[in-house]
Amino acid sequence: MLRRLISEWIGTFSLLATVIGSGIMAERLADGNVAIALLGNTIPTGAILVVLILIFGPISGAHLNPAVTVAFAIRKEISARDSLLYILTQIIGGISGVLVAHVMFDNPLIDPSTTVRAGLGQWVGEFVATFGLVGTILGCLKARPEAVPYAVGLYITAAYWFTSSTSFANPAVTIARGFSNTFAGIQPDNIAAFVAVQLIAAILATYFFKWLLEE
Repeated sequence: MLRRLISEWIGTFSLLATVIGSGIMAERLADGNVAIALLGNTIPTGAILVVLILIFGPISGAHLNPAVTVAFAIRKEISARDSLLYILTQIIGGISGVLVAHVMFDNPLIDPSTTVRAGLGQWVGEFVATFGLVGTILGCLKARPEAVPYAVGLYITAAYWFTSSTSFANPAVTIARGFSNTFAGIQPDNIAAFVAVQLIAAILATYFFKWLLEE
């Protein structure tokens, strides 16, 4: 269990360091072009997900996401106790990754975001992003488990662009991004609604794909 938790911690740490670090770098280099900045944030995020799932998948399953952990708990592939430990570790890992990204780029260590991400469009975007992510994982596990790392990386890369919320699709990521007043941030007041929508989407997707895949 210790190895599994450390795997979840360093995996989520690395994910957030990439999300925030690439967001800062992209914004600085894009010279005000938001589309270029988003592209510079998207590609590293999708790429690091492939790497992290390949590395940590054999150890902890590489959930790196409370929504994914909830899905596997519903499927009884992880116990309730272990799920809570995973989720707590993911949140701590995510916040740690944000803080290290801030240190790397000489940003204030804790700098709450002022980026407003609220409203029906944003919430629907998060629902679609999370539902699709869970579906991607469960569908690949059924048909081609070895494809999960690549499918997840590609799905998130695509969802950055086709969802209104730029596809957080991860409660730990959402909480951590509240600590960063950068390109990838979210205002702390908006976090609870995002997390609620993500968890609802994960639960519904788990049952839907259980039915669809006849499991």
